[in-house]
Amino acid sequence: MRLLFLGDIVGRTGRNGILDRIARLRADWKLDFIVVNGENASSGTGLTGGNATELLEAGVDCLTLGDHAFDQRDMLGFIDSEPRIIRPINFAKAAPGKGFRLFTAPNGRKVLVIQVLGQVFMKRPFDDPFSAVDAALKTAPMGGLAQAVIVEMHAEATSEKMAMGHWCDGRASLVVGTHTHVPTGDAQILPKGTAYMTDAGMCGDYDSVIGMDKTEPLNRFITGMSKGRFTPAAGEATLSGVVVETDDRTGRAVNLAAVRVGGRLAQAGPDF
Repeated sequence: MRLLFLGDIVGRTGRNGILDRIARLRADWKLDFIVVNGENASSGTGLTGGNATELLEAGVDCLTLGDHAFDQRDMLGFIDSEPRIIRPINFAKAAPGKGFRLFTAPNGRKVLVIQVLGQVFMKRPFDDPFSAVDAALKTAPMGGLAQAVIVEMHAEATSEKMAMGHWCDGRASLVVGTHTHVPTGDAQILPKGTAYMTDAGMCGDYDSVIGMDKTEPLNRFITGMSKGRFTPAAGEATLSGVVVETDDRTGRAVNLAAVRVGGRLAQAGPDF
């Protein structure tokens, strides 16, 4: 199976990048399942139901959220009506939505998608991510009920993401980090067959400060004072993430490649 994971969509430019390219990428790369983090897709913080619907109708199979999951208030009600949206599994138990789900890909193959928030350097206290992921993995073991398993860790600390990768090695097809909006250069297959990348990067304008127009972040860093709100940068988006090819029998990764399409960054994609 061929899986595409794309990092955090930032604002309108990130959304347009997905809408313009996702169908072509699916066809050109023969993709079976596409997961995109959408938690900054609406005005740079959170995701509205309308924007979610637009992205899903364009060809995204699963949208994940993050620490800004419910910054757009309509998502509180919308998420329970749209099973293709996953919020972090270690949110409070009373939170709406689900933190993992078993999806059906072409030819009846099953893909388990799990999202979890890290604890290190994060602003809010979240439940233990490792025990939460462990419990979800047991519901649909890779190579058994699931032909592929994707674990997304939305976290600040690279060390915590790396620890999750090794914790899941041999139990997930892909462990990938999000949240920092900067793609890392460590895409690799771990010893037991799990594809890993510390951060997928973002789908947004890289002539920015992590997707935001440079003016206000620079002002705050230089003066220590706020003059206004952060607004998403409006240039052409680079779609950043990772493509993984898996063995349907075992669920293990056999190939992977970093993805950078459009925009300012050096272009990259699969050659398998």
